[in-house]
Amino acid sequence: MPVRSESFTIVTPCLNMGRFLRATIESVARNLGPDDEYFIVDGGSTDETLEIIKACTDRITWWTSEPDRGYGDALRKGFARSRAEFQCWINAGDLLLEGAVDQARRHLTATGADFIFGDDFLIDAAARVLGFSRGYVASFRDWVLFGGWTPLQDACFWRRSLYERVGGIDPGLQLAADYDLFLRFGLRGRCRYVPVAFSAFRQHEGQRSIVMASRYAEERQRCRQRALSAMRIWRVEQRLREAIFWVRSRHRDHILRPAWDLRRLHGLPVASLPSRSYGVAGDRTPPEASERLKPFR
Repeated sequence: MPVRSESFTIVTPCLNMGRFLRATIESVARNLGPDDEYFIVDGGSTDETLEIIKACTDRITWWTSEPDRGYGDALRKGFARSRAEFQCWINAGDLLLEGAVDQARRHLTATGADFIFGDDFLIDAAARVLGFSRGYVASFRDWVLFGGWTPLQDACFWRRSLYERVGGIDPGLQLAADYDLFLRFGLRGRCRYVPVAFSAFRQHEGQRSIVMASRYAEERQRCRQRALSAMRIWRVEQRLREAIFWVRSRHRDHILRPAWDLRRLHGLPVASLPSRSYGVAGDRTPPEASERLKPFR
C-alpha cells in the first residue's frame, strides 16, 4: 500500500480515560489535514469511553476496543495500519495545541530529520497551565542512552521509515515502551530538537506514570542496559558517562527547569495557547540551533 507523502498517522491508546478522552479527540481533530489518519485503540474500557468514541466517529479514521497487553501493544496495532509518511501518538488525556501537526509536518520536511522533539505545557485536570517543559538537550542520543532521559512523548514526531527501521514499538513493555522506542530512534536516526511547543501533558490523580514510577524506572534501566551491552562499551567508560549525565540532569532539573518555566502563563486555559515558539527566560539553546530550526509561525 503506497505511503501518503507528508501525511500523519496519529494514534491514541486508551483504557478507562473517558473523562478526558473527548478533549483529546477534539484537539487532534482540529489538527488533521485531509490526508491525515487518526486511530483510537482502546483496551476494553468499562467506563464511558466507548460512548464517547462512537459519538466522535466522524473525526476518527478507525478505532477498536478489545483487551490488549498494555499501551505498547495498543500502539503497535495502531501503527501497523499506518499509511502516512509521518507518525506520532497522543495519550488519552493529553492535548495537541492548535497547529501542532502542521508545525511538525513542516519541520520534518524542512530539516530532513527522522525524529523531532520539542516543548510542551504541563496542565491540570481542568486543562489549566501548571508549567512549561523545555525539550532541548545538546545530544539526544547521549542523554537518552547515558542519562536515561526521554522527552515528553506528546511533543515527539517521526518518519514512518525510522519506526519500521528500528522494528517498531515493543508490545511486551508495560511502562517504558516510549523510552525504549526513543532510545532506538536515537541510536539509528537523525534526531533534532525543535523550539516549538506542540502539546500539553495532563497531570491527574491516579496517573500510571506517577503511581508506577519505580516500576517504570526498573523497566527503563533494563532497556538501557540492553542497548549498552549491545554496543560493548567499556564498563569504566559507561560509569563515567553515567556520572556526568547524573550531574547534568540535576543541573537541568534544579537550575535550568525553573529558569525555563513560563510563570506568566500559569493558570491560563491551554486551549488559548497555539503551537508556536515561546520565549523562555534562561534559554541556553545554541544560537546556531535556534537559527537552523527557526520555527514556523
